[in-house]
Amino acid sequence: MGSAEAKALTPESAAFYEHAIAALATEQIPFLVGGAYALEHYTGISRDTKDADVFVRPDHVREALQALSRAGYRTELCFPHWLGKAHYGDDVVDVIFSSGNAIAEVDDVWFENARTGRVLGREVQVVPAEEMIWSKAFVQERERYDGADIHHVIRATADTLDWDRLVARFGTHWRVLLAHLTLFGFVYPGERDKVPARVLRDLATRLDREADHAVANDRVCQGTLLSREQYLVDLERWGYVDARLRAPSKMTRDDIRIWSADIA
Repeated sequence: MGSAEAKALTPESAAFYEHAIAALATEQIPFLVGGAYALEHYTGISRDTKDADVFVRPDHVREALQALSRAGYRTELCFPHWLGKAHYGDDVVDVIFSSGNAIAEVDDVWFENARTGRVLGREVQVVPAEEMIWSKAFVQERERYDGADIHHVIRATADTLDWDRLVARFGTHWRVLLAHLTLFGFVYPGERDKVPARVLRDLATRLDREADHAVANDRVCQGTLLSREQYLVDLERWGYVDARLRAPSKMTRDDIRIWSADIA
């Protein structure tokens, strides 16, 4: 893919993003570029953005925020389980080290499989397509749904995707991946073969196997892994257990409280 520039960036925004990326690189903090720039890198789709996303390992988030603070920006660790920010006027650099549901944590595998690209004229490491799909798959809020991004990334990268790693990333949440792959075949009926038949058969076999077994009497709601707001009624009114308090999510009750308080 060509250089990722994002759509309609003001000179001030571009300078901020360039300077922030340079600050991290100068201080030798390992990071990957994601968000709109990664989407453009893989798909060629350019869209308006008021932020830039950089991904770091959890052990490096405080160093990254300190580096951006020394570069002259106001920083905060706004959500201790997954996200920090650096501010410059209305523009923001998101420093991401996990996901809102604390499942898609950035680990060494992200860096080992990163792709090289050019963002704002600088050669950088870009979030792998597989991890991009994994983290976006759980974003299903009323005001934001990342399904189209996933479909576009699959369409553009299907031939080079590590499908086995992608399936493994979802683990026990394979139904979420199956849902997106099923929708991909709906969106692109003439390109269903981009998803390997063996992958669909494997996931469909799991679904068939589950259908033949009695449903476990487990009062857990996994909807909270998809939306932090829309399934609160299940917890508060109907007594379901919040799946975010179970592995592989690493959220604590305090994390959930802080994350929920930000809904308004």
